[in-house]
Amino acid sequence: MTAPEAESLRTRTGAPRRPEWRTQAPVVAVVALGGALGATARYALALWWPAQPGGFPWATFWTNVVGCAVIGVFMVVITDIWAAHRLVRPFFGTGVLGGFTTFSTYAVDIQRLVDSGHPRTGLAYLAATLLAALSAVWLAVAACRRVLKWRQP
Repeated sequence: MTAPEAESLRTRTGAPRRPEWRTQAPVVAVVALGGALGATARYALALWWPAQPGGFPWATFWTNVVGCAVIGVFMVVITDIWAAHRLVRPFFGTGVLGGFTTFSTYAVDIQRLVDSGHPRTGLAYLAATLLAALSAVWLAVAACRRVLKWRQP
């Protein structure tokens, strides 16, 4: 190891600095665990409520809308109320909710609808999901902040 490399592994106080991968490993682990939980929940919902060929994919639609609403509430809670542990946001926000919501399946569903001769349904699904998901985040944030303001003495 050369002198500049050895120097970069020390903090200003002279204490050895942990390698970057050691500080990021817990974050990667909780994102992976949360993602597995969220994706499993989404998959279970898709099995329980399958889309009919050429029909509106309701399970994916509601998964994305509910997930966006929960993201809105979660962001208010961890930014305005609770000083969360550094792994809570990656676990729940990126992992669980990132695995639960599925905008890639949304895109595939649109393509399948168009390819199978249902372009109107595909366009309706495209627009409805976009509007509903954005509205869900906005309404959830506004409602959560309003409840918090109302509850303050």
